[in-house]
Amino acid sequence: MKVERKGHTTIIKDTESNYIQFIEKLTVQYNTFKDANLILDLTHDKTLDLSGLKQFQELTKNHIKNDKSLVIVAENIDFNKVPAKLKVVPSILEAHDLIEMDEIERDLGF
Repeated sequence: MKVERKGHTTIIKDTESNYIQFIEKLTVQYNTFKDANLILDLTHDKTLDLSGLKQFQELTKNHIKNDKSLVIVAENIDFNKVPAKLKVVPSILEAHDLIEMDEIERDLGF
């Protein structure tokens, strides 16, 4: 797991290609990241599929309760089938854009 902080956003990259272990590490270390917007970079894990993405729903729900954004970056996913509660994009740039839009919405009271 590689962690990089950029302003109000923390990018966490899965370097092990095992999303189950990645979720476990994130859950254990969550208090470290709870006050930042999160980008979870899972592009390294080629085995990640839709059912694997669904494993992130609880973590996403908890993070949204803290008024922060959580965006997952993944490749080779049918984005039309991703549950609405998850924010999944194909690139880091798009993840930053989504977080920026979320922050604007929160500032406006939406």
